[in-house]
Amino acid sequence: MQQNEKQNVSRETLEGSVDMLDIARVAQDVEAREFAGMGSLKLVAPAKVNLYLNVKGVREDGYHEVSTTMHALMLHDVLRMKIIPGTGEAVKLTTRSFEGLAPLDVDPQDNIVVKAILKLAEAFGRTLGEEETMRVHLEKRIPVQAGLGGGSSDAAAALLGSAVLWGESVLDPRIKEVAAQLGADVVFFLQGGCALYDGIGEHLVRTLKPMNDFLVLVKPEGGVCTAESYKKLDEDPQPIPTEDAQAAESAEYAMSVPLLNNMAKASEQLNPGIRTVREWLQEQPGVCKAMMSGSGAAVFAVCDSFASAAKVATDAQAKGWWARTTTFGPFKATLTTNC
Repeated sequence: MQQNEKQNVSRETLEGSVDMLDIARVAQDVEAREFAGMGSLKLVAPAKVNLYLNVKGVREDGYHEVSTTMHALMLHDVLRMKIIPGTGEAVKLTTRSFEGLAPLDVDPQDNIVVKAILKLAEAFGRTLGEEETMRVHLEKRIPVQAGLGGGSSDAAAALLGSAVLWGESVLDPRIKEVAAQLGADVVFFLQGGCALYDGIGEHLVRTLKPMNDFLVLVKPEGGVCTAESYKKLDEDPQPIPTEDAQAAESAEYAMSVPLLNNMAKASEQLNPGIRTVREWLQEQPGVCKAMMSGSGAAVFAVCDSFASAAKVATDAQAKGWWARTTTFGPFKATLTTNC
């Protein structure tokens, strides 16, 4: 055997071994066990969909004026957190993706979870790195670039977990202030349930009574860059009729909110797979209504039963799409138990 062939075999053998070790770590829950015992926290970070999204135009400060009704879902990510002796690193973040999701393609230090912890530490006057390091493990089940708010929800959970570990009240107003700096959706996940927001999407107008219907989430291949979707919408505005907007913004119950999203056309042009998924969902038995969430790329379909939702999800997966069945509910970023 030639030397280069030996190297290739060795490399293939090593890569195979690494994969098997990785599978073994998941099966044995190695990473979760690192957070066993006192002093560790486990938090859930739910997904959301936008029942109503009306981007009304650009403000003088460059942000878009938005009116939106968001509703939390049972589908969630999990964060495990604890404080360890300082390693010189402010936050040590590891991630693992589950249920067919690709590993996160972002440097840990650029993750919004790390940014959230650093901003809150600054607000609380704490210094991380030398004396203490925040250790975080993020388990991803919410896809990225899907309009489901996974990153924002993770950030909200990280803010709550950090406050608890530092002995601060989770009602401290500085938490919400930092959340608003991170993004409009982060504020929502501290509230949860179903609520109408305006401004740039960060100002709570009113809460609505949540619903508990079943739905299926389906995401085509690829995602949508939110900034690009806004840019395309600015080029071709899609105003929602005043009567429809008033109906959405005056609703007191989640089930009464008409499904409206004026970003759909722009995002479907950027990722035609969204339209394909939406049109397919609208034709499926048991689907009451379907619409893209946020700026996409996920589409949600409200179903008449769990059986219908499960059947649609199975059929969508058979087409190669990511799909999950879940429910609406009064969920928010929450500390569950000590690990």
